[in-house]
Amino acid sequence: MNEVDPYPCISDLAPRLQDLTAIRRHIHAHPELSHEEVATSDLVASKLEDWGYQVTRHIGGHGVVGVLRCGVGQRSIGIRADMDALPIHEQTGLPYASKHAGKMHACGHDGHTTMLLGAAEYLAQTRRFSGTLNLIFQPAEESGTRSGAATMIADRLFERFPCDAVFGLHNHPGLAMGKFLFRPGPMMAAVDTVFITIHGKGGHASRPHLSIDPVVVASSIVMSLQTVIARNVNPAETAVITVGSIHAGDAPNVIPESAKLSLSVRSFTSDIGNLLKARIHKLVESLANAYGATVDIEYIHGAPVVINSDVETAFARKVAEELVGPENVDTCPLLTGSEDFAYLLQQRPGCFLRLGNSLNSLMLHNPAYDFIDESLPIGAAFWSRLVERYFSTNEN
Repeated sequence: MNEVDPYPCISDLAPRLQDLTAIRRHIHAHPELSHEEVATSDLVASKLEDWGYQVTRHIGGHGVVGVLRCGVGQRSIGIRADMDALPIHEQTGLPYASKHAGKMHACGHDGHTTMLLGAAEYLAQTRRFSGTLNLIFQPAEESGTRSGAATMIADRLFERFPCDAVFGLHNHPGLAMGKFLFRPGPMMAAVDTVFITIHGKGGHASRPHLSIDPVVVASSIVMSLQTVIARNVNPAETAVITVGSIHAGDAPNVIPESAKLSLSVRSFTSDIGNLLKARIHKLVESLANAYGATVDIEYIHGAPVVINSDVETAFARKVAEELVGPENVDTCPLLTGSEDFAYLLQQRPGCFLRLGNSLNSLMLHNPAYDFIDESLPIGAAFWSRLVERYFSTNEN
């Protein structure tokens, strides 16, 4: 903040880099999986309480909301950060690497949480706004079928903590540090998970004619699934079907009784999502029947499409342009990854955005990935500025 620009700047948060780095690396070294974020939520809640926030714990599980009311303003805003880690064995070799085998912050949620904590401390100290600030620290973003966003909403998140708008961000590997991406409307895909069990007839590998080989059926299904999008979805649309796992048998001389496939299905419209579901069911059942096998299909709908509202996205983009310059702000392409912040956007208008994690950053969910600490003051400054601008007289 200066006389020319009265709102928070990166230089206002830069002196906090060392403290923020220490927090981020502590969280990184002690990762907790979805629905297990006990220590992380306690750390967040304790710091918010120390800074004067009214804190409520155990919302939808281990969710935490910190509320700060200033002045007489009637508007309210929600900002969300996710806290959970992934079931990945870390391979960074860093001094602050995960102390828990098979658990790792491989998606940068440690950075997301720390950036929002940095803004929380700054805003509690300055209190240059009039309104109600709700900081939402969410568990279980990575859970898939048990979304932390959905469980917090089911626990009356917005009835207990009214928000006129909600905002969230995710780091973006391959984008230079300090650069932002925004996209109004659909931005990230809906995700469905499909579990397919093929029931054949087991037997001896030397007598395949006396069996119904589920491995052959599974192989045929995997290859045929590649045609679903290519020959059913308009080439101008975007969709993905990925077979993530195949499990069948234990020995080379045994034809197993069954085989199991796991699929991830991504789409950007309900029409395409429904089409993919119908075609997958029809294709899988037909192929199984052709081989004399039977099949069970469990089709689980996950997070919906992330759809940013136009007004809030334009506002957040303007804040970023003020913070880092228009040359460092761009339009985000459609992303086939999913994000359960979509559930919050179904309830309230808002914006989900991306912040660069450096050009050389490894991809998300990679065992050698790490969040870039130098981004911490940038994200904290962005949230601080967005809050003050949101409550400013001009914005009202």
